[in-house]
Amino acid sequence: MPSEYLPILILVIVGAIFAVIALAFPALFGPKRTTKARLEPYESGMLPYSDARRRFPVHYYVVAVLFILFDIEVIFLYPWAVMLRQLRLFGLIEMAIFFAILLVGFVYVWRKGALEW
Repeated sequence: MPSEYLPILILVIVGAIFAVIALAFPALFGPKRTTKARLEPYESGMLPYSDARRRFPVHYYVVAVLFILFDIEVIFLYPWAVMLRQLRLFGLIEMAIFFAILLVGFVYVWRKGALEW
């Protein structure tokens, strides 16, 4: 049984080696010209116009948390999709209940105005 996980272990090792190479080679062999312009901080290619520690509206965090919440709910669809034929009608009813609860939560958030910019 542990031998079945060998391809996953090889994939993790190859991925780690690739990540190390991708990060180390430019640092070791890349140009090292430091100029005043290159040392300036920037935001999305533009010079910053205010302090980086400014306050963000709470609404920004609410939308971020809601996105993560509803995004994680989608993860529960994968095991259900894999096991759908074995679960038959029971699995279909359970997922309908799950979607109904998810839809009620989404409508609640929408009615509260949490998704409004």
